[in-house]
Amino acid sequence: MEVERGVVERVVPGEAVVRMEPGARHLRPGGIVSGPTLMGLTDVAAYAVILAHIGEVAMAVTSALNYQFLRPCPHEPACAAASLVKLGKRQAVVDVRLYVESVTGPVGQAIVTYAIPAG
Repeated sequence: MEVERGVVERVVPGEAVVRMEPGARHLRPGGIVSGPTLMGLTDVAAYAVILAHIGEVAMAVTSALNYQFLRPCPHEPACAAASLVKLGKRQAVVDVRLYVESVTGPVGQAIVTYAIPAG
């Protein structure tokens, strides 16, 4: 499934992977992918894994996103691997790690919290 900020490549219980091919508009000087682009990809991956479990909920919204930039992200396809940490009635917490093929280890890591409306 393609979304504005990437393609949902895989969804299995508790996990989702979203892939993005950054364009020129996503770059910072030096050819690295910008922070807002990486955080957007992170948020999409978290949203995908949550909605896969609770269904389409219009007002499920990001309430916190704590992102750690671990290494520069070169201009190449990036994958965000989201793992569901906790899924409650009103809140979901997701761990997301971002990877690119040319870099050993994650280029970024985030904990994303979503507020889920009652009902």
